[in-house]
Amino acid sequence: MDHLKANGMDIAVKTFASSGKPLLGICLGMQLLFDSSEEFGSTQGLGLIPGEVVTFDKSKFDHPLKVPHMGWNELFQQPVGADLSVCPLFDGLAKEFYLYFVHSYHAVCNDKYAIGKTHYGYEFVSAVQNGNIYGIQPHPEKSHENGLKIIENFSKL
Repeated sequence: MDHLKANGMDIAVKTFASSGKPLLGICLGMQLLFDSSEEFGSTQGLGLIPGEVVTFDKSKFDHPLKVPHMGWNELFQQPVGADLSVCPLFDGLAKEFYLYFVHSYHAVCNDKYAIGKTHYGYEFVSAVQNGNIYGIQPHPEKSHENGLKIIENFSKL
């Protein structure tokens, strides 16, 4: 975040987000969309999605696991909006599908922003949407056909 601020990129991202054009944050990019993060102490985020980013709490794991969370895992789509529809980012994908993850921190936010959740020791938010702003914790660019579909869907928004 310090690097973004030093180069004025925080303002550029916020300006772009306010244009109404679709914005997608991937992995750390998703985490930067939130109000704050525990990574490197307490760090202020871009504040584009209300919530915070926290480290995995190993004491809450339902069985012993390693952090970082690294490898293939399922993303469970969450219904959005009054009509409980599927987020257009996930059009053409199963309700539950695999993507590739590499991270030690995860988002905590109101469920109204959660478009995807994943289980790793416990359930956490793995994809979010706030209007034209989208974030996804896993790496679609490393996730074969499912990831390519997400990128294709985003390009059509």
